[in-house]
Amino acid sequence: MTPSISIIIVNYNTCDQLTRCMDSIRTQADQHCRVIIVDNASIDDSVERMRAGYPEVHLIVNKSNLGFAAANNQAIGKTRDDLLFFLNPDTELQSGCLNAIREFMVAHPEVGMAGPAIFNADGSPHCSVEYSYPGARYGQGLFDKLPGDIAWILGAAMVARREIIADVQGFDERFFLYAEDIDLCLRIREKGWPLAIISKAKVMHLEGQSEKQASFVEVMERKIRSELIFLNKYYEIDIVQKIRRVRLLEAWWRIFCLRTVAVFFKLTDENRKKLVRYSVITAMYGSTMGLERK
Repeated sequence: MTPSISIIIVNYNTCDQLTRCMDSIRTQADQHCRVIIVDNASIDDSVERMRAGYPEVHLIVNKSNLGFAAANNQAIGKTRDDLLFFLNPDTELQSGCLNAIREFMVAHPEVGMAGPAIFNADGSPHCSVEYSYPGARYGQGLFDKLPGDIAWILGAAMVARREIIADVQGFDERFFLYAEDIDLCLRIREKGWPLAIISKAKVMHLEGQSEKQASFVEVMERKIRSELIFLNKYYEIDIVQKIRRVRLLEAWWRIFCLRTVAVFFKLTDENRKKLVRYSVITAMYGSTMGLERK
């Protein structure tokens, strides 16, 4: 029996990229696939274009931006397909992608979640998996007994078995944006399922399209907030405090060095962004005790 696939896309003001993504899905000509799009209160033409040009799509339109994790959970509740393919709107499936995903998941029943091979618009490979978790070197072997070598898969494109997603109760909605993929992969591994990469399934990723709609400060605040939620969720308080001290010392030192350089030279755009990033770290890591724990 051919496994069915639900492609779940969370969209926020990426109309042009979403259209290209949908066109790439259509070219797959897959009879055992359907698409669910959750729109997080976009103010562009995303909803209108999907309704007019892609009537086959199951469209969920939110009145406010619920975040990436919560929107994915909405779609999960609407499907009973065998495989769930979480896909960013700024991606394009390459020829045979869905067939390669299906064949791999059938051939490897021991794998709980897998990611396709991702590459950039210029054809260069894009890292799609990581082998360690944030703060893992301070975790005293906390994750050493988890199955497989891959720690987590890039959330831009990842496919999982529906029953496993149900078992872990979907995404943790405390993660509004960023690190929700890390958290989900970790909980799947905790259930005994290794992760894998599907080298024959290829996806092009136009990285950071949604990020361009927010200021660099906002992006950094979201990333650091998600990192802190992850640390507080999985590490004991003494380890979190140790990580906090190290991060603060590193950030203070970097700020000192950059400001010293600025006295004599004009900072490059890259160094100005670094200064913003370290300033956000000092502000947010200085108030970690107020974050919700497990």
